[in-house]
Amino acid sequence: MTELTPLDQAHAAMMAAPDDDTARLRFYERIADVELFLLLEAEPDDDQINPQLFDDAYVIVFDRAARLAEYVGDSAPYVALSGRAIAAMLADQPLGMAVNLNVAPSEILLPAGAMQWLRETLDHTPASVEARIERVIPPRGLPETLIAAIDAKLATATGMAAGAWLVGVEYAGGGRGHLLGFVGAIPRAQDALVRAASEALTFSGIEAGAMDIGFFAPNDPTVAKLGKVGLRFDLPQGEGLQQTPRLPPGMDPAKPPILK
Repeated sequence: MTELTPLDQAHAAMMAAPDDDTARLRFYERIADVELFLLLEAEPDDDQINPQLFDDAYVIVFDRAARLAEYVGDSAPYVALSGRAIAAMLADQPLGMAVNLNVAPSEILLPAGAMQWLRETLDHTPASVEARIERVIPPRGLPETLIAAIDAKLATATGMAAGAWLVGVEYAGGGRGHLLGFVGAIPRAQDALVRAASEALTFSGIEAGAMDIGFFAPNDPTVAKLGKVGLRFDLPQGEGLQQTPRLPPGMDPAKPPILK
């Protein structure tokens, strides 16, 4: 029996509980995060690609290269991109996405409207505010689904920060909540870390105001307080963003390929 992929598992959970909004959100989170193999009509021409279409309404993607090969029955041109990059690529195009057609239990047609919703959800940018922390306390009352979502997101943030801690906070002048504090984050990684944390909230079905995000230098006095009472998340360490590898044309997630 073929091993189920994370996308298969998320799809099965969604189909088993059609009224569960959280299960549906987690499926779309997997779609956004996983690498998808987009079937093409021909080899890419610089940054121009021409996807094959299903019923003239859907681009065709697979979450494994072997599944694409099984669908085609022979070798075929493709490009590997994250689901979020493909969603961005389809902006202003009346196209949906056909996922794992005829080759996997996670076969599904996502119409153009679903792709538009995914784009808008991923484009959401949290507001930036200034607040002085008066007291740091242990986190309480946050659902396990959110903790697991944060852990999964940060597991892919290689080298972006030395670590992260989730704590409860009380602010000067009143107000309390939860804070995900990143320590020693690379400056140009901060936007990506904010998006990752925001998506963990969104795709867990949690109110956006349930968690703030902060960045601290390693020598900041607050860091000791975070480490004392907080829930720690370890980010993989490595080259990370210290050295950015050169990507082939059309493969930069910030510059998705252009449809012909």
